[in-house]
Amino acid sequence: MLRKLCLLGVGSTLLAGCFTTNTSQAPIATTYPISEQQKMQAAHHWDVLAQHQAEMLVNKLGNKPLYIKPSDETTPFNTAFDTLLTSQLVTAGATIKTTSSMAATISYKVQVVEHKDREGIRAPMGTYTALAAGIAVATVPFNNWTEPALALLPAAGAADLFSGNITSETSEEVVITTQVIEGTQVTYSNSSIYYINPGDNDHYKVKAEKKAKPVNVTSEW
Repeated sequence: MLRKLCLLGVGSTLLAGCFTTNTSQAPIATTYPISEQQKMQAAHHWDVLAQHQAEMLVNKLGNKPLYIKPSDETTPFNTAFDTLLTSQLVTAGATIKTTSSMAATISYKVQVVEHKDREGIRAPMGTYTALAAGIAVATVPFNNWTEPALALLPAAGAADLFSGNITSETSEEVVITTQVIEGTQVTYSNSSIYYINPGDNDHYKVKAEKKAKPVNVTSEW
């Protein structure tokens, strides 16, 4: 028996040597480390972005005169961001000019990304543990108290405590890039990426014009 096992082991080793280890006919899918991405759901979030950009621009460019170039596209976000960024820059102490003469030009680009076939996204670490713990705690009053409805109290308390931290990923994102151009040189560029609700995508892109239906002309009556 021992001899057979030895022969089997030697044979397996020799057979394995005929092939290169750690190979694949195609790249193996892997995942990225868990990261976080904020979700933009209110005009206040646009103001937060404007404040963040204003602080970074002042830190980068100092007291250099700035001109904010209006966007070529008219959308709710673009209209609001023009005024919000102006207000935040003035508050931060920047010099804002109404013309581009003798000033660095600030511009921004907005791109909506729509994912058509996104796979499931992993729940935050600890989600299932917290859910299991909540169920376990809820069974204590259910099993020992006279009123079964009291079993809902621990879960309701947890929901009140943590509901503000709960949000969901969506299939649509927006990429907002702010740049500063001086002459022919880009002296500042910063991009921010956010989740958005699909129903809000028209805040960030111009609606496509509806094509007129063709009219068939005929001489027959």
